[in-house]
Amino acid sequence: MKRSELVRFSLRATTVIWLLAAAPGWAYEEITVMNGGTLTGTVTLVGEVPRPKGYNLVTFPDPVYCGRISNGTGWRLLQAFNIGSDHAFRDVVVAIEGIDRGKPFTFQAPRIEAIDCSFKPFITVVRDRREVTVVNMDPVMHDIQAYETSELGPRVLFNVPLPMNPLHPRDLGLAAQYHKHLAGEPMKQVVNMTKGRRVFVMQCGFHAYMESWGLAVDNPYYATSGKDGRFEIDNIPPGTYKVMVWHPQIGGAKQYTVTIEPKGKATLDAKIEAPTGRLYANEAVENPRFGLGIMGDVKIVPTLEKQAY
Repeated sequence: MKRSELVRFSLRATTVIWLLAAAPGWAYEEITVMNGGTLTGTVTLVGEVPRPKGYNLVTFPDPVYCGRISNGTGWRLLQAFNIGSDHAFRDVVVAIEGIDRGKPFTFQAPRIEAIDCSFKPFITVVRDRREVTVVNMDPVMHDIQAYETSELGPRVLFNVPLPMNPLHPRDLGLAAQYHKHLAGEPMKQVVNMTKGRRVFVMQCGFHAYMESWGLAVDNPYYATSGKDGRFEIDNIPPGTYKVMVWHPQIGGAKQYTVTIEPKGKATLDAKIEAPTGRLYANEAVENPRFGLGIMGDVKIVPTLEKQAY
């Protein structure tokens, strides 16, 4: 994706005033929490699930291998909204703000895999000045382009190639029937965010439909909604706090206020309005101007997953 295109989708994806506020000036202190409470809840999407992004594979490298996941007419789709039954909104980050003293802040550096021409997980959390690990599981080349972003636009954090495992066959032919995954050399990169920025995004420089997003956290009081949209955060010091519910495509973080009583259990059920209208410049169309015929005898066949709108 060109830099100008990245700026455009970053503006729409992260129009977040709260991200511009200065990061807390204090360092987090680990203590024994007395009479800690728990926050539980659900995240649901209200309204129609937005259409996915669409990328015509004719114009990208490795169309046959990456086309093993496609819609059957040459389009690779990227659905940013992971919605389950009863509109459960999965993979949404819930973070409590303003806690500078509390339970141990044990942070496991995220591992992001390039697998079947996707970055997984799509949503994660990162920590400033800590590593992320990225691994290529595919038999094709990938490239990491990582940014921090806000409504002011993106800033490059790092840009490095993602090597393949040398045991992958070099001559894949049409590649469509090759499904084996072998880990290449892990690329470990440190995330150095600008003060006040919280959103991390990574794309592949060769395959623009490969994205992974992360929210930078500064305390251990966060969770990601599960397959049923539920989340739980425990051992919270009693008090009243702002809670942010974040996903990169909902127009910014949603803010809530919760009060945690000593040894109490608080509930937050966040209902997120589904964005409407055209969200992305790149969407699949029924009758594209590009023709699969320009690829000659090479076919793009979804042998692994046939995607649907």
